[in-house]
Amino acid sequence: MAKKSVLNKKSLAFLESYINNASPTGFETQGQKMWLDYLKPYIDDYQTDIYGSVAAVINPGQDYKVAIEAHADEISWFVHYITDKGFIYLRRNGGSDHMIAPSKRVVIHTEKGPVRAIFGWPAIHTRGIASGKDEAPSMKNIFLDCGCSSKEDVEKLGVHVGCVVTFEDEFMTLNDSYFVGRAFDNRAGGFMIAEVARLLHQNKKELPFTLYVVNAVQEEIGLRGAEMISRTLEPDVAIITDVCHDTQTPMINKIEQGDFYSGKGPVLTYGPAVQNNLLKKILKTAESKAIPFQRAAVSRSTGTDTDAFAYSGKGVASALISLPLRYMHTTVETIHRDDVENVIKLIYETLLTIEKGESFSYFA
Repeated sequence: MAKKSVLNKKSLAFLESYINNASPTGFETQGQKMWLDYLKPYIDDYQTDIYGSVAAVINPGQDYKVAIEAHADEISWFVHYITDKGFIYLRRNGGSDHMIAPSKRVVIHTEKGPVRAIFGWPAIHTRGIASGKDEAPSMKNIFLDCGCSSKEDVEKLGVHVGCVVTFEDEFMTLNDSYFVGRAFDNRAGGFMIAEVARLLHQNKKELPFTLYVVNAVQEEIGLRGAEMISRTLEPDVAIITDVCHDTQTPMINKIEQGDFYSGKGPVLTYGPAVQNNLLKKILKTAESKAIPFQRAAVSRSTGTDTDAFAYSGKGVASALISLPLRYMHTTVETIHRDDVENVIKLIYETLLTIEKGESFSYFA
């Protein structure tokens, strides 16, 4: 008998449109509005902050508060310099990878509307390969061509220094098993926590606490959105979801990066920012509900919004549930459908085990 999917046609259609929409760091508003519109039928209220993080609220007004969180932003570029001949040089906005840029199509976001452009790259015949002088892509030599022959022509399109630039690649499915697109880091997380909210509403679950479903901005440049919204919400518990590396593809050293597989379940992290009693609850839930999972260890920090929530204010019991992802920070980020479903199930089932006022103290 085929297993019942927690996803439906409406949710998958939302995932595709959500991934295809641009949401660059510092300019997440359009994506946030799309996300919130999808969530509104399943929540009681919502709040936003001045930089654009959104917290959807279920069962408001309770003393005990739990947050489930993802980040909304994607890596991108800034227009930095326009030459007299109309070529455009860039600066990174987040961890954008210059190595994948040549020949990619992009959108320059302007007040006049989107301007399409390409990362130009000299033909193989002209790069001095025979003489051993071929250059690799770098921030010094990658550039945009938007079909203009002068700086003035570029500016007439509405392009100026500070305009943000995103890749144009869109959602696709591989072999009915893998979802492919840009910005699954971490709009996959935003999608998964939205689905948790949908399931709670659909199954008429009443929680004994206020639940915040949080999509935070500006993670890619230092967890800044989570830093702000965690102080505003002051939750007692936070379950964060982000992506981690699938390390089964070529050119990855498992001794350095760990041994993680797409399709084998969520990755649960051990580390100083992870509250061990909350982690034990998540592990127990996974085992009791037969949800497959993998384990990871980190050193000083998780590098995710878990750190911002854990160390917010007086401290928040926090844990990280990660989604294995191939080809991070490229335009073909790839995730397994089974992992998406199992992250959703694990967060949902864990929430149903949390009691009102539950203490995760090591000394209780």
